[in-house]
Amino acid sequence: MQGYKEGEYEVLHASENIDEISALEIELQKSYGYKVDRQSYKNVIKLNKSNKMKVNVTEQTTTFPMPVNKLKGNLMDNMGLKWETEHGVFGLDDQTVDWIVKNAKVSMFNINRCYIYNKAYASEFLEFGGILEEVLSLAKQPNVYDLIRTWATEKGIYKSGDAKTQYLKLMEEAGELAEAILKNDEPEVIDAIGDMVVVLTNLAKLRGHNIEDCITSAYDVIKSRQGKMVNGTFVKETL
Repeated sequence: MQGYKEGEYEVLHASENIDEISALEIELQKSYGYKVDRQSYKNVIKLNKSNKMKVNVTEQTTTFPMPVNKLKGNLMDNMGLKWETEHGVFGLDDQTVDWIVKNAKVSMFNINRCYIYNKAYASEFLEFGGILEEVLSLAKQPNVYDLIRTWATEKGIYKSGDAKTQYLKLMEEAGELAEAILKNDEPEVIDAIGDMVVVLTNLAKLRGHNIEDCITSAYDVIKSRQGKMVNGTFVKETL
């Protein structure tokens, strides 16, 4: 908790009995000639638990209730602390503590408080591999294709339907899209495109594929394709 790394300390005794450890710490301090703590270890632990650091979060900043010169010690004593911001979940570990100490600014309203900019923290850690709870949480959520497939399963489309009927449905939706384009009816354009994606998702599944894989396969083919626009249409180069 105090920032020492492995190899910089020696474990003299270990126990799950906090009374035993508290008494032994005082005894060792006396035997080594160290300054004896005014409070025993068990009382300090109780005090820390009851006085866990509280941060003040706004859209722009996270403010810590201590001056800059006492920030690092307080952060180290609160390792593992997490809080929510507009940019995601922030937290304290070795990397974030160092960054916070280097980037903290003195509050203009109270010199005994300091703050960091949330967006700067997020850019440093959330986007590039720091604390990623929010991103991981989103990643665990089903994508829209999974939701479509779940819906189709519940409706019996995969059990009783077939690819031929889905293809006919696709042509029907394509006709509605053509009509919407000719009428310049944008809501209907959006609706028709969405319906076509739903039908294609189900058609692919009925043929034993996921639409994501079909899209990826198509992109792998076109990503390096060369060509030019002719009368509003992309025409690929031929050898």
